Amino acid sequence: MVLRSRALGTGMSVPAQVITNEDLARIVDTSDDWIVTRTGMKERRRVRQEQAASDLAVPAALQAIEDAQVSPKELDAIIVATVTSDMLFPSTSCIIQDRIGARHVPAFDVSAGCTGAIYALSLADQMIRVGTCKTILVVGVEVLTKITNWTDRSTCVLFGDAAGAVVLGPSNNGEHGILGFHLASDGRGGHTLRMPAGGSRMPASHNTVESRMHTLYMRGNEIFKTAINMMTESCNILTEQANMTPADVDLFVFHQANLRIIEAVGKRLNLPSEKVFVNIHKYGNTSSASTLLAIHEAKESGRLKRGDLLLQVAFGAGLTWGGILWKW
Repeated sequence: MVLRSRALGTGMSVPAQVITNEDLARIVDTSDDWIVTRTGMKERRRVRQEQAASDLAVPAALQAIEDAQVSPKELDAIIVATVTSDMLFPSTSCIIQDRIGARHVPAFDVSAGCTGAIYALSLADQMIRVGTCKTILVVGVEVLTKITNWTDRSTCVLFGDAAGAVVLGPSNNGEHGILGFHLASDGRGGHTLRMPAGGSRMPASHNTVESRMHTLYMRGNEIFKTAINMMTESCNILTEQANMTPADVDLFVFHQANLRIIEAVGKRLNLPSEKVFVNIHKYGNTSSASTLLAIHEAKESGRLKRGDLLLQVAFGAGLTWGGILWKW
């Protein structure tokens, strides 16, 4: 049995189109100051009309595979975290498997809202540790602008499109890699963040389309405090399990949903700002892509170095939350 899995390589992909706060102020009643003050966001990315989730996921996956110095044919599984898959079925993971030229390996999608990448990584970690797989591609990808209500100023300013990817493999020395993970959910809060139509409860109809029920609905005020509690809880649980404190962690990568939430969690944990990675100003909320995107940028910029203790934490629709403690 493998003691733990580690990240062999990372990757990311974002669309070329940048949507600024000024762009949004031209279509809804908002302003740059209003958005920055409440969210910390300045820009977000948007796919072209003909692009789907897999069109972002494939380049991110290939970058992670190249960074890991492996071949697509060496992959033993593909797990994709998304709530904006190309279609209900087949899974986006199967589309990626075909497009990157991987073998006929297991491929499946995970739907856990913005916590999706955490869930996917924990599954991959366990598959590697029990020995059923050696090399696994994990992708978090969202094209949330496809399900955004562009007439709702409270939500249309928040979301962007992106993909992040990581290739996991066994830790050669048993020291580096995933030290532990925490997963949780509370379905009582599911109504606070949802897309009402498009599933078996409410299939597509003229009424659902005309009523904009195929777009994202969020009760932000109800989620705000809950999200702070969720992420703080995960941080404390993971550090306690590892017999350490948050002060021992070198870098925190929180879900990039709202700068005020990130800062509030940091304050509760008594963290200096230099220990918290933030890129929300560039990409907005990219849901399941968020933390993988941030990890890749932290690594590439030198903020995340080999041997660092990293805490990756998220919350999302479901409601779901959780985290992963790494020794990078």
